[in-house]
Amino acid sequence: MGETAGKVSEEIETTVEADNNRLKDRKFSWAKLRRVDSLNLEAGRLPISSTKATMSKADWLTTLSLAFQSVGVVYGDIGTSPLYVYSSTFPDGIGDPDNLIGVLSLIIYSIVLIPFFKYSFVVLRANDNGEGGTFALYSLLCRHVKVSLSPNQQPEDRELSNYQLDTPSSELKRAYKIRGKIEKSKLAKIVLFLVTILGTSMVIGDGVLTPSISVLSAVSGIKSLGKDAVVGISVAILILLFSAQRFGTDKVGYSFAPIILLWFSFISGIGLYNLFTHGWGVLRAVNPLYIVNYFKRRGKHGWVSLGGVVLSITGTEAMFADLGHFNVQAIQMSFSSIALPALLIAYSGQAAYLTKYPNDVGDTFYKSVPDPLYWPTFVIAVAAAIIASQAMISGAFSIISQSLTLRCFPGVKVVHTSTKYEGQVYIPDINYMLMIASVIVTVGFKTTEKIGNAYGIAVVAVMMITTSMVTLIMLVIWKTNILWIVLFCVFFGAIEAVYLSSVLYKFVQGGFLPLAFSLVLMTIMGIWHYVHQRRYDFELKNKVSNEYIKQLAQDPRISRMPGMGLLYSELVQGIPPIFPHFISNIPSIHSVLVFVSIKKLPVSRIASKERFLFRQVEPREYRMFRCVVRYGYQDVMGTPEEFEHQLVENLKVFIRHEYFMAEGGTTKQTTTPEDHQSSTVLANHGREKGTSNSAVFVEESLNQVNPSRVSSASIQSFNAARSTNSSSRIFSAPIQGAEEEIQFVQKAMDEGVIYLLGEAEVMAKQNSSFMKKIIVDYMYNFLRKNFRQGEKVMVIPHTRLLRVGMTYEI
Repeated sequence: MGETAGKVSEEIETTVEADNNRLKDRKFSWAKLRRVDSLNLEAGRLPISSTKATMSKADWLTTLSLAFQSVGVVYGDIGTSPLYVYSSTFPDGIGDPDNLIGVLSLIIYSIVLIPFFKYSFVVLRANDNGEGGTFALYSLLCRHVKVSLSPNQQPEDRELSNYQLDTPSSELKRAYKIRGKIEKSKLAKIVLFLVTILGTSMVIGDGVLTPSISVLSAVSGIKSLGKDAVVGISVAILILLFSAQRFGTDKVGYSFAPIILLWFSFISGIGLYNLFTHGWGVLRAVNPLYIVNYFKRRGKHGWVSLGGVVLSITGTEAMFADLGHFNVQAIQMSFSSIALPALLIAYSGQAAYLTKYPNDVGDTFYKSVPDPLYWPTFVIAVAAAIIASQAMISGAFSIISQSLTLRCFPGVKVVHTSTKYEGQVYIPDINYMLMIASVIVTVGFKTTEKIGNAYGIAVVAVMMITTSMVTLIMLVIWKTNILWIVLFCVFFGAIEAVYLSSVLYKFVQGGFLPLAFSLVLMTIMGIWHYVHQRRYDFELKNKVSNEYIKQLAQDPRISRMPGMGLLYSELVQGIPPIFPHFISNIPSIHSVLVFVSIKKLPVSRIASKERFLFRQVEPREYRMFRCVVRYGYQDVMGTPEEFEHQLVENLKVFIRHEYFMAEGGTTKQTTTPEDHQSSTVLANHGREKGTSNSAVFVEESLNQVNPSRVSSASIQSFNAARSTNSSSRIFSAPIQGAEEEIQFVQKAMDEGVIYLLGEAEVMAKQNSSFMKKIIVDYMYNFLRKNFRQGEKVMVIPHTRLLRVGMTYEI
């Protein structure tokens, strides 16, 4: 017995200390199972058929197709940088001829080191099951480290097939030590969240600045036009561009890719022409010593000029942000074989031209074009500039779609524009907001120089945020050798810090713009996330006790009506306080009632067979169930009819499996006195050691403390009805005839499904601070009233929707 207890204790300690390092036989520790507020029977027997693995095995034909599309969507921004890089770097002239070689060397190494090495080979690996962007990095960290501020995490979620990664065996001790410190620090969690929404805001800001600077720089090629005419034409083009977004990335990508390919052909051909015509001597810029000599010679002016050089790598973040629209191999293939060589040749050719005509630096691109190709190049340049905007617009759509899942943005309509590629989305509300902002910037600044000052800050800030988050991923997830981590962080961090210091020098000359955008967006996202978290905490503290449900079952005033009721709530760990409020207003319950919680997890997609988790609420003859429906941030909810069918079919499977377990299993029970909210027992199907195929979780609801003030009288009534002895065990009686129960559920569905939705008005408590009242009572409620409501986000039909209002005081 002593040896057995020792083994069990050792297993418990191993599981708690390193839950990601799964045992080969995938046993579950008793300590972990006792503390789970579980809703499902199948959490322990999920298949390991990962979506990520499926996507990684995409056939070459699909990869080539995606690579072709990515040329039109991803590289328009970085591809049109030759239009304005040299003019932005040398606003006051070139001066010493060696300055030109030094700047070309800076451009070459910036493109090779950051987009090629850092993003193509390192950052793209840090994707979240095929999704990229700042929020994908955050969600990847949330899956492995308990850093999420969202309170509705469940241990079962870690058992999803695409919720886990293979744990490397090296550097394990260091990774868990860092992970433990982060998980214990509330400050670290808040800082990580703020950094995430800052990076997100900057990328969305790029979606405003990229169209403005790209279109303005291209249209300004017509010198006969005045400044006002250039601005007017640019505005008209921008409106057309944003109007085309509704057709989707798929169609837009196929339409734009040939134009961008033609653009790359033009700039590389013109570059080769200039190299042949004006000499190949500029290629000595591959020697990095020219960079050192450039800074020695120009000093502070050389440092300030980096604000122009950094424009050569604008659009790099689109390679990662747009990853969900494509895949890693497609991005790597298209950049290394098409974009990279074309850009290096183009910049080298322009430098060769400027060695002969240094006074043309203000209009380098168009001056370096041979006369017969001028107008064809101009037309292609305008088209490419329009397309350049597509990269960051698509990235903004992807990132906002992810932020919605993590409850960091008010509800907006997300349209999936491709049945073939699920990651391709379009958000109408955001599209028109970006369009209006981009038009205002174009009209307000009128020149690319000032917009370039703003653009550089947004670009470099996002790169630094990506570097810091990937470094953290290397430490706690990949468990990379510490020398490689230090090399990555210090090397790229130092380069980007120098660039950032340079672009901040021009803060007053337009650099404030992306920071202003980011401040507004961070305020919106921060307020929404904060109030959502407080609201969830309120529901958790005031959830319905099991004693109240027992009393409800015995209340003769409560009648049962035919049909099935779906009561929606965000609460995962129990029955929401809105339920007694429904009963007090409408003293009747449908013959089958399901408490539905739509839960978004920080993974891209969840297999349909892993989506629904059920638990039956006692007493069983009352036929009330709790259901958590889990979605990834790229999953589509579908129509109400599809959702109802899936829910009922999974409910039937749950009833049948529960009947089987009740008939053939024996129940063992373990409780711990330190459990405050709930505990579970494990039923083994005739085995001493239950495998994952036979595990059944039976939940016990315990007494909860309710310190919060509740404004609804019905909530107060059920709190008063809670028994001080409500921690007594609840045993489920065997189900009498599973097929009869299944037929009863089917009949209830056939009689009609009604959606019950609580309209909870969130208010700050009377004794709250003035700032909290401003945030909750005014700012949050303004956002809630002016964005999409819950029934639209959850695809609830209006004709079958019943609302009941109440107030939450947080």
